[in-house]
Amino acid sequence: MVGEVVPDNEFQSREDRAAGRPVRQRVDEVTGKRQWKCTVTDPDEEKAKRASFEVTFLADVQPVPTTSEVLPGMRPIELEGLTAEPRVGGQGEFKYQTYVFRASGFKAAVSGTGTGSKASRSSGSGSSAADDASKAA
Repeated sequence: MVGEVVPDNEFQSREDRAAGRPVRQRVDEVTGKRQWKCTVTDPDEEKAKRASFEVTFLADVQPVPTTSEVLPGMRPIELEGLTAEPRVGGQGEFKYQTYVFRASGFKAAVSGTGTGSKASRSSGSGSSAADDASKAA
């Protein structure tokens, strides 16, 4: 995750701001829960256009990440209740497939070093997980 979880607010026109009308947070039509959003990035994605995307959270209160920052403003996360809805993006003849990502919150962080993590599989021996799989075969 890059940055923080922020409210997903409705568009406010210049006239609304000038009149001092309050900013309203979006509410999901199906669940009735408030919408929050954050930006996430996938470091393994090869195409830069798809490396970063937005995730919308549907929750009554602001979701709080369960992990600490590994770099300033960046933290590893695992999402709970994640769904991906395909959409058509672009205009005219320049259309492409995109996705709307929604989640219900963050999964709790696992304490300690798990045996299933990539770091614990590849640490120490200098061999990669692919080498380990090929040795087992």
